[in-house]
Amino acid sequence: MHVVLTVAGSDPTGGAGLQADLKVLRTFGVCGVSVVSAITAQNTMGVEAIFPVERIAFERQLRVLLADMRPVSVKVGMLYSAWTADILAHILHEHRIGNIVVDPVTVSSSGTSLVDDGVLDMIRTHMFPISRVITPNIYEAAVLTGLAIENTADMKEAARALKSMGPEVVVITGGHLEGRATDLFFDGTFHAIEGEKLRGEFHGTGCAFSSSVAALLANGYAPLDAVRKAKSFVTDAMKKAYYPGKGMALLNF
Repeated sequence: MHVVLTVAGSDPTGGAGLQADLKVLRTFGVCGVSVVSAITAQNTMGVEAIFPVERIAFERQLRVLLADMRPVSVKVGMLYSAWTADILAHILHEHRIGNIVVDPVTVSSSGTSLVDDGVLDMIRTHMFPISRVITPNIYEAAVLTGLAIENTADMKEAARALKSMGPEVVVITGGHLEGRATDLFFDGTFHAIEGEKLRGEFHGTGCAFSSSVAALLANGYAPLDAVRKAKSFVTDAMKKAYYPGKGMALLNF
């Protein structure tokens, strides 16, 4: 069984963050292991507080784990503190770990900022150049590039700008635009990946999508096939979503 590492924040609802990642990874038949980047106090209605882990705790988790296991792929989610991107990139490069999937999280589904000052610059500088796939949504792509994204042409311009930052593949998820939920895949050639637009407020869709891609890459899928299969997986999980609390729906996978 292939090992896949998720580096992400802890979400007590289990609907996003490393808890959701581990459930997704298990679904795809890989061994999920995790490193905590921050602890959140949140529920289905929103994020109340964020408690970043200490630098030594973050680095020790990584080094001890990688001394024992070699992940076939890595999913990188919430990196709250700016220094985490530098440490993570250095250690992954040191261990020559490939198939890195970066979900450049900026805000929660409820609109709370999930990054400290300087984090996005560090992600662009340190994580994107070693990434195989990055999976920003439209809002994240706009923040990372400084471009307004209102249509497919804007998505293409943003994808080109993000690709110039170093990743092998850029996937901009388009669920926040009007019309169909069309994602844009760019590896030098554009591919539009269309899907059904579902009504409702869902928690953890970006986490589930990026961890699915990481699992599929570990299982030998090419990036385009992995992205297509991951999109179908998340859409199906959204159709079966449930409401354990008073707020957003949690995906069912």
